[in-house]
Amino acid sequence: MSESGVTEQGARTGDDAGRPRGALVCALLLVLTVGQLVVATFFASGLEQFEGKGFAARLGLYPVMMLAVPLVWRFTSKRRADPPWAAFAWIMLPYLVDVTGNTLNLYDSVTWWDDANHYVNWMFLGLGAGLLVTRGRPRPVWEIVLLVGGIGAIMAIFWEVGEYYAFIRGGTELDTAYTDTLGDEVLGTLGALTAGVITVLRGRVAGVARVARVRS
Repeated sequence: MSESGVTEQGARTGDDAGRPRGALVCALLLVLTVGQLVVATFFASGLEQFEGKGFAARLGLYPVMMLAVPLVWRFTSKRRADPPWAAFAWIMLPYLVDVTGNTLNLYDSVTWWDDANHYVNWMFLGLGAGLLVTRGRPRPVWEIVLLVGGIGAIMAIFWEVGEYYAFIRGGTELDTAYTDTLGDEVLGTLGALTAGVITVLRGRVAGVARVARVRS
């Protein structure tokens, strides 16, 4: 067998080995998120960090939102045998971060946590979106950044609408909701734009590495 054949076979073997790990990571993210939601909803709802946070609604919605992209991929993609587990994991991770932040009472005990959470979680979502939008045809840099940033901005808007109906409307945070919502949407969009830039840089590094391997 030629050296190139060995390399290709090794790459395929590595891909095959990575698929079960990717599926396991996604399953673990889902289980840890849902497990905390179940505990918060049915066993610890009286704790201060869970009061008025709409955890019953989250228990119904978070699993659906976490599984939405993998399910859409499963039923619409022509590449079902090669699911983008890394993209799925990045998209699922923010839900675990959000729930864990509530479980540890970080939203109430750490003043900067909410702002950092919106920026970083939307960066995670954007990294997942970036992996998905770059799997097809080659795209120019500006298109990747705007696509990822736009997806993040739209998700930030829908998230804030959901928060309003879940626990802000008629609650104690209504007086500051407008300012908080604008700030969260800006931070989310900035996080997604950051992910878009990271996606572009990652693609360039991978391209340079491929060229170096070919030349060697």
